[in-house]
Amino acid sequence: MWLIDALFSLFKEQEAVNIKKNALSVLLACLPVLAAAQVTVGVTVSATGPAASLGIPEKNTIALLPKTIGGQTVNYVVLDDASDTTAAVTNTRKLISERNVDVIVGSSTTPASLAMIDVVAEAQTPMITLAASAAIIEPMDAKKRWVFKTPQNDIMMALAIAEHMAKDGVKSVGFIGFSDAYGEGWYRETVKALDLKKIKLVGNERYSRTDTAVTGQVLKLMGAKPDAILIAGSGTPAALPQKTLKERGYTGKIYQTHGVANADFLRVGGKDVEGTLLPAGPVLVADQLPTSNPVRKSALAYIQAYEGANGKGSVSTFGGHAWDAGQLLASAIPAALKKAQPGTPAFRAALREALENVKEVPGSHGIFTTSANDHLGLDQRARVMVKIQGGKWVYQP
Repeated sequence: MWLIDALFSLFKEQEAVNIKKNALSVLLACLPVLAAAQVTVGVTVSATGPAASLGIPEKNTIALLPKTIGGQTVNYVVLDDASDTTAAVTNTRKLISERNVDVIVGSSTTPASLAMIDVVAEAQTPMITLAASAAIIEPMDAKKRWVFKTPQNDIMMALAIAEHMAKDGVKSVGFIGFSDAYGEGWYRETVKALDLKKIKLVGNERYSRTDTAVTGQVLKLMGAKPDAILIAGSGTPAALPQKTLKERGYTGKIYQTHGVANADFLRVGGKDVEGTLLPAGPVLVADQLPTSNPVRKSALAYIQAYEGANGKGSVSTFGGHAWDAGQLLASAIPAALKKAQPGTPAFRAALREALENVKEVPGSHGIFTTSANDHLGLDQRARVMVKIQGGKWVYQP
């Protein structure tokens, strides 16, 4: 009997040893995965092509974003979509399927960002666009609940333009914009804003981002003899209608959108863009703002970081949108980490929820407070009027 008891005891000891060995093997197998756990941010921007003047400063800014948030390593995977909508969608799919990213940042333009919505919604991966059109996040639905953005909405800037026009006695306006979602969005909001100020719209023309001539459109607008013309373009292609207007002798006021607020536009436009009026984020003229301005401090912090890495005078508002995406993530990631681990559907859902509950986060363009119905979260603190004088941006109080 004692022999049976001894054998039974030995069997139990051996079984315990095997259980411990198996548990240790499982733990060791998991360690590389645990060690590799990190927040992965997928980025697609237009670093080449017609929208490169937007995408390059955005790409440069991504390099300045924090590598650790909430005690967790953050890895940024940056791809160039070459200003092409199809490439932006392809990049988005690749980042989600191959790199298992937790969030998408981009793209630089409205058409590309609109095309990306279906992809991120299907994968239930949050996205922070760097493009301006309100159509990217409005009206809110099951797909757009996954999408956020940092640039000011068109209507906010269109109202700033209309208010300035009314103050300066403008009675009639001609419009020329991109023949894509950006131009269409701006046209819709311009009509609303001008109507509020009782200003007459006397012309509506379109052109492509890749066009090399707009003479026909400009002559039609000039034939209507408007007091002012609004050009709804972005980046360097927005300079083409203005240069043509100057060549043809137009002497009225010329307004641009916040889509031109970078040094490349000044370089390409040269003397032809002198006197241009436009709405912009406070970051463009941060050092000219009064000390009481609530955005001045956070805008100057971005300028210092960007120019420290890229040289004095190199900052642009487009890079500021990427910086602000980083500020939103810095606020939301710690909250999401309390609910789930990176690289999982649960973490992506938690991050989406956290991005929807940002409160008073200061950025380079404004102060962000988001909600279930507002995936932008900016108010009137996010806009100023600017004039181009002597090849520089000059704040207009």
